[in-house]
Amino acid sequence: MDLYEKLLEVSRAFRIEYDYLGYETIQMGNVNRTYKVNFRLPDGNPKSFLVQNVNTYAFRNPIGLMDNIDKVTEHIRAKKPGQLALHFHHTADRKTYLADGENFWRMTNFVPSVTFNTVTDMNVVRNAGKAFGGFQMDLADFDISELTETIPGFHNTRKRYADFLRSVQEDKAGRASQVREEIDYLVSVQDQACCLTDLYNAGKLPLRVTHNDTKINNVLFTPEEHKAMIVIDLDTVMPGLIGHDFGDAIRFAANFVEEDCPEPEKAGVNLAVFRAFAEGFLSMTAKTMTDTEVGTLAMSCFVLTAELATRFLADYLDGDLYFNIKSPDHNLVRTRCQIALAKDMLKHMDEMERIVRDCVDQWR
Repeated sequence: MDLYEKLLEVSRAFRIEYDYLGYETIQMGNVNRTYKVNFRLPDGNPKSFLVQNVNTYAFRNPIGLMDNIDKVTEHIRAKKPGQLALHFHHTADRKTYLADGENFWRMTNFVPSVTFNTVTDMNVVRNAGKAFGGFQMDLADFDISELTETIPGFHNTRKRYADFLRSVQEDKAGRASQVREEIDYLVSVQDQACCLTDLYNAGKLPLRVTHNDTKINNVLFTPEEHKAMIVIDLDTVMPGLIGHDFGDAIRFAANFVEEDCPEPEKAGVNLAVFRAFAEGFLSMTAKTMTDTEVGTLAMSCFVLTAELATRFLADYLDGDLYFNIKSPDHNLVRTRCQIALAKDMLKHMDEMERIVRDCVDQWR
């Protein structure tokens, strides 16, 4: 069965009975495969849905993942009746997924919107910060014990480093000798990169419901005014630390270049973007954060950048099994860009900490 027919079959399983017009491939994210599937309503108007083929190599417990998403999205929808909210379609037996033996599918409504991989408009950045901060606040009263840890140790940086060092040792793809400089740097900053994990293990940071993939392209904006509408891509919603969400957002949005820029010397932290995101995020969250959490926010940006660099490089050494790649060295390009960004963040850490403190003082 070709993809055209398969997407129709999946859509019918999710009880979509309109006239099928075809599909478009959507380049969204590094892990799952996403398609915009188009139909015609009885009145002749078009109607589209997003269908995703979930990467079950990356997400080994996809049913637990969908259970998390269902609980979280229903919690948010209950708080915002009548407002736009993320919602997944159900099969006839009330499942939010379809497992057909080979693939794991899910479907949501398509929301006309724009997303941003790079941002120059500080209002967009500020609105994204508010969206992710609002997401945290919407789930502040959610019972964390109801969530499955779908990727155990997802932001346990000590574990990530152990996985990385094992990939270096095993060198399955025979590439380690080509990336010794990158390996040595990441090893040299291991203790700094693991500071959030160490603080949590010492009982000094509280667990929260966190998104864990706070790239700005996971916020849908209105096409004209660029107001934030909803936060998407909830695959990694799990118990976590507030710094995980703040740091990953900055890692993605405040880099002068995209995360896979082949010219790492151009990477670096844009402090204007850092300030705009911090203003938006902390306007929603500052009053609920502990002083210790506030003290980790600037360093969390370095932590998440270094952690992702270990993941990209480990995947490169393993033979590119996890992340989608567009060229044989794509994961290495990503690694080098993240390392360059991490180095620049350390140079600007004092300024980043001052910005965080200014924002917290403003909103508390």
